[in-house]
Order: sequence, then structure tokens, then C-alpha cells
Amino acid sequence: MPSSVPSSTNGWWCSPNTEYAFLGFSYEVTACQSASKLKSDFADIKNTFGSRYVRLYGACDRNGFYDDIVNAAWDAGLGVHALIWFGFDGGDQWMTRRDSLVSSLTSNPKAKFVTRGVQFGSEPLFDDVLPHAQLASQVTSLKSKLSGVGIPVTVSELAYGYQERGGAQDVLDAIDFINIHMLPFFSALATFGSNAWPLVETDMNWFIQHGNGKKMYFDENGWPSVTSSGVQPNSMLAQSSVSNEEGYFSMLDSHCEDLKSLGPQGGIGWFAHIYSDDQEPGYGIYNSAGTKKFPFKPRTSC
Repeated sequence: MPSSVPSSTNGWWCSPNTEYAFLGFSYEVTACQSASKLKSDFADIKNTFGSRYVRLYGACDRNGFYDDIVNAAWDAGLGVHALIWFGFDGGDQWMTRRDSLVSSLTSNPKAKFVTRGVQFGSEPLFDDVLPHAQLASQVTSLKSKLSGVGIPVTVSELAYGYQERGGAQDVLDAIDFINIHMLPFFSALATFGSNAWPLVETDMNWFIQHGNGKKMYFDENGWPSVTSSGVQPNSMLAQSSVSNEEGYFSMLDSHCEDLKSLGPQGGIGWFAHIYSDDQEPGYGIYNSAGTKKFPFKPRTSC
């Protein structure tokens, strides 16, 4: 990053047309990581894996936490997909989180230079947090509030979350780009991670058909190495293991050229969900001891 904050974001970001391969990690912040922990993890995400972005997951309500995210991302040279977290309890704390994030984004001079977008999530349609018309209205309102700093807004959601609400085209029309949850382990047709391309393709094609040419990312995207109380398959043939997690990401990497050619605006970029098993058991690239579970060095271009 430059030694001083630029005066404008004009020409700052690379074209979305260059974002079609591995982009970075989902990173859960429920632990309210210290500023030093964020800096060390973000440096690893950038330097070990060649990442461009971190996609936030979960929530930390500590005052000033997003400013710590901004500083860590600035130091590492990473962009951030920020998140307004609804949670799972049906409460309205998300409104406070929204307002706090807006305050940080509009007052921290570095924020607009590292924040590539803001997501409403995670899976607000599938989790029935808001009727889709209200969610679309929230997106439109937030876009207005962030127009002065030029930060786009999206929703982080499953294809099924849209589909079970008649397509929720009003939400797809409102968002600036499309953050897609790609979790084929839960498909009724799931078998092995390495065989999941047809499942990926089905959801991808639905978004291509309904997304009006908007840029797309697989943001919550992975295959678990273990099951848990909240992670159970819907197919008797779905296999959870380290080799299947590795197989899934190897499969995605092998389809780099397809993702580049099939997706709008230069192709579809993807994140690995998630950075560490400490953050979500079974999904991490690192295990809870801080060791890579398998060799992971996907292509960032092809």
C-alpha cells in the first residue's frame, strides 16, 4: 500500500474482469481477534496464498473492530468483503451492526481503499430474516448511504434462498454484484468433493440466467472435512473427509478456465470457506493446530 492515503479511489481497484480464479478466504471474526492477530493472519493470507481479498463471516461487536480490520488489510495489501451479520436468533442487532459499519466506512479515511464491498448476510433469504422486498429495500438504502465513498453492496446467499422465494428478483436487481454460497456437500445429489462440478454448475447457471450480467463470486464456498451438529449431509453418499475437502478445491482449481469463460464480466472468482478450523470446524484450510490440512495453492489466474 502507498505510504499515505490517496485522495481518490479513481483507478484504485483492478477491473472485475481480472477476478475469476482463487481470490482469498472467508474469515470468521466471532472471536474478536486482536489487532495483532488480524495483522498476522492477513499477512499470511496475502503472502502464503497470493490472496487479493478477505471475506468476513460472523460478527464482532467490539467498538472499533472494523477499524482494526481496515488497518490489518491496509498493511497486508488486501481488500475486504465486509459483512452485516444477521445471526441466527432473529433479533435486530444487525441494525446496530449496519449503522456501526456505515460510521466506520464513512469516517475512516483508509476504509474505502480496502473495502471492496459490503454484504448483507449470511443467507438472510434462506434463514428467513427479512421478506425479500424488505431486504431489497435495505440494500437500496445502504447503497445510498455509501454512495459518497463508492462502496458497492450485495447479499451473501444460496441459490436456493432466492429460488424458494420465487427467485427474489427484486434483491438480485438491487445488489451491485452477486456473492454466492456454493456448498454442494448439502445437495441431495452430493457424493465426493472431486465430483461436485455438476452441482456447482447448476447453481452457477441459475445465477447467470437471473443475474443480469452482474459480477459473481463464490464467497461462502467449501466442503467440510468432518460433520457436526449443524453440518449434516442430505445425501447418504456425501463424503466428509480431508481428502474430499482437498478434492473439492482441486476440482474448482481445475475448472479455472471454465469459471473464467462462463461467468459475466471476465469470469467468477472464488473464496475458500474458511481460513481455519478454529473458525468453523471442518471447513478450514488450516487445522486447529495451525497446520495446513492438505497442500493448498490454487491458481490466481489462468
